[in-house]
Amino acid sequence: MLFERRKPLDLILATAEKRSLKRQLGAFDLMMLGIGAVIGTGIFVLTAVAANKAGPGMMYSFVIAGIVCALTALIYSEIAAMVPVSGSAYTYSYAVLGELIAWMVGWALILEYAVAAGAVSVGWSGYANGFLAHHGFGLPDILTAGPFYTETLANGTQAVHMVDGVEHKGGFNLIAFLLALVVTALLAVGTSKSAKVTAVLVMVKIAALTAFIALAFPAVDSANFEPMLPNGWGTPLGGVGVLGAAASIFFAYVGFDAVSTAAEETKNPNRNIPIGLIGSLGICTVFYLLVAYTAVGSMGAQPGGPLSQSQEPLAFVLRTIGWPVVGDWVAGAAIIALPSVVLMMMFGQTRILFTMSRDGLLPEKLSRVHPKFHTPHVVTWITGVFVAFFAALFPVDILADISNAGTLFAFFMVAAGVMVLRKTEPNRPRPFRTPLVWIVGPLAMAGCLLLFFSLGWNPTIKFFCGWAIFGLIVYFLYARRSSHLAPGNEGLLHGYADNKLPADPLIQEGPSAGP
Repeated sequence: MLFERRKPLDLILATAEKRSLKRQLGAFDLMMLGIGAVIGTGIFVLTAVAANKAGPGMMYSFVIAGIVCALTALIYSEIAAMVPVSGSAYTYSYAVLGELIAWMVGWALILEYAVAAGAVSVGWSGYANGFLAHHGFGLPDILTAGPFYTETLANGTQAVHMVDGVEHKGGFNLIAFLLALVVTALLAVGTSKSAKVTAVLVMVKIAALTAFIALAFPAVDSANFEPMLPNGWGTPLGGVGVLGAAASIFFAYVGFDAVSTAAEETKNPNRNIPIGLIGSLGICTVFYLLVAYTAVGSMGAQPGGPLSQSQEPLAFVLRTIGWPVVGDWVAGAAIIALPSVVLMMMFGQTRILFTMSRDGLLPEKLSRVHPKFHTPHVVTWITGVFVAFFAALFPVDILADISNAGTLFAFFMVAAGVMVLRKTEPNRPRPFRTPLVWIVGPLAMAGCLLLFFSLGWNPTIKFFCGWAIFGLIVYFLYARRSSHLAPGNEGLLHGYADNKLPADPLIQEGPSAGP
């Protein structure tokens, strides 16, 4: 039957134990990875987008998006501690909701991770292109933006970007393209090396945000919060107002769940995964609220105003209130640190595709592990090339909203899965239990639906629907019959779990393998 293919949790754990990646990440590593994935383009770039949609009311937008993520983090902590393997929402859905739902979740996660990596690459290229232009090394316009580059008007609609009355057309975002390829090479070298680099970059971002808060806070003026809601609260499918801004700024929180994709590479995952998830999200939320408050209060944030039009809003605020040198430092910190977000987004994407390949839903070659670096190098490079071209061709705001659509769908399914599992397997050990799950779960699902429909029909939800239809076609033409749960293929699944198949020299045979 269509919805009867489920992969038992015990079999998922057994398969991962025999054909796993090396466990080498601790709680601190996971928190740094989580913060590295979360703090990035959302706060450094999309603050201006939120101001344009909601004005000072973007303060509420940050709170709404943060609450939805907090509820989801509690849900994720329970299932990630129970099933500490690669794959995140995809793996959890496979065990609880069945193969078809799992495939659609995994398909949607391509939007979350790969498209998000492209969005951050584009955001970073804006800072980098500005830096080069300021020092006399600016690239021609055709190499600084993709062909679909537009600007968002105060009413939330898209228009052709104009500079001095001249239509500004892009062609190929060269710097975003190169950044994605460099990050891909770093990921292919090894997880532990990537984690060390990420920890350093996280410290740079935290230092920059701390400096911004400390210098902008004394300049806060209550008059800058009036009117608080120039575009109102907004309505579903409207794309503007507080809800529209919350749906967009949700991108600022996306990435905390990437911690769960590293479960199979985590030491003592039952303890460290919940710490990494909740700890990283908590730290980021505090920073976001302080940054939003000081940005709005120090110079105002009305739609169409100076802040809403800035490509580097935090640096712009500091320069405006009399700290130009520190503003340049904050811009420099973004240039230095945003690549860590690209790294974590691509990290999460490769681990999900790795797991889908290991289940037979994607070609087996994608789950090969490099004999020296112990990383899934094939899928890493495929993902990297895909991200590079997305970054080269599309603008940051469209990529961010499309990424949000895939993320919210996956979050919704995880919340549903955790509640179903409470009923179907109530006695299974749960190292972390979501408190008040029958309240937290439905609230998380409702929040995800609200933000999803607040993204607006065109182009975001329309694109998501098209992507979902394409995913179903791929599933029924290839993945369904190639799956290890398909009739005649069950031996492959149990062979991997029992370690009875011939050894593949590119597959790491256990968590202790490697240096």
